[in-house]
Amino acid sequence: MTDGFSSLTTSAAGTGDAPAGTGPAGTGFASTALASRGLTKRYGSGQLAVDGIDLTVPAGSVYGFLGPNGSGKTTTIRMLLGLIRPTAGTHEVLGMPMPDAQAEALPLVGSLVEGPAFYPHLTGRGNLARFDAADRTARRATADARIDRALDRVGLLAAADKKYKAYSLGMKQRLGIATSLLRPRQLVILDEPTNGLDPQGTREVRTLIREIAADGTTVFVSSHLLAEVEQVCTDVGVMRAGKLVYQGPLAQLRGRGGGAARLLVRTRAPELAVRVLGELGLAGVAQAGREVTAELGALLPEDVCARLVHAGVPVAGLETPRRSLEDEFVELTGEGFDVD
Repeated sequence: MTDGFSSLTTSAAGTGDAPAGTGPAGTGFASTALASRGLTKRYGSGQLAVDGIDLTVPAGSVYGFLGPNGSGKTTTIRMLLGLIRPTAGTHEVLGMPMPDAQAEALPLVGSLVEGPAFYPHLTGRGNLARFDAADRTARRATADARIDRALDRVGLLAAADKKYKAYSLGMKQRLGIATSLLRPRQLVILDEPTNGLDPQGTREVRTLIREIAADGTTVFVSSHLLAEVEQVCTDVGVMRAGKLVYQGPLAQLRGRGGGAARLLVRTRAPELAVRVLGELGLAGVAQAGREVTAELGALLPEDVCARLVHAGVPVAGLETPRRSLEDEFVELTGEGFDVD
């Protein structure tokens, strides 16, 4: 059976059970969990899948790696993990140059790439035991304890002895993530971890990502779902046609559009609201049904609301909507994203 994911291990010497947060020779955490310069992948057919990207993933962040399907996200991940060779460029994992330091770096990395695949007739515990046995750097004496700890971490300890084929979609995905937690990790890479899940399974995985990050582990999440990234990520990188078109804190992306703050008023007397806002000197006043929008300018929303009410406008709602993440992504990529 071919495994559809990689919980990366190496044959390097070592105990395999070093605490998270300790690198080779006691170096500790690097300031960046992942970094690349000019990372490029061109296939033999001539297709340029990844075009010279400069990636910087801060240590301790939850980094959302976004882009439409086919934008180069999975190819980038596979290069970062040493699963395929770059055509050009350099990269580091946990501050260590790849591929030279692969034996030292990869045991500190857990990953779930292109979805989990398990033996359906084995239990959750049995499947994890199989994967742990394939890791030649892990201590056999601690296997049972580590497997139980990983199952407990993803909320599957009570279902450890249930066969995999009886697991729900969310449980199957969480078991896949558990393979990356069989040993302490400084970095966990998840490629589309909520792909194909129902809302309940999506919530389960989202909660798990938060819990992993709360322990200080850097989490790199590839996704095409804006809602997922918005709820769990601190930093983002946006891919478009093999290029990294944006990178930075999520909060910075939210404010990227800039421009004047806008006001939205909901009322059953929109024509009167339009007149009052015009008298206040607000620019860009526009009406759509029972909604009226305008540029807020230097006025405070509460002052505008008071003037509207004083003028006899029945205000059902007033808000200052911010530019949405979807707006930003459409502008960056030239195409829409799945939102949920």
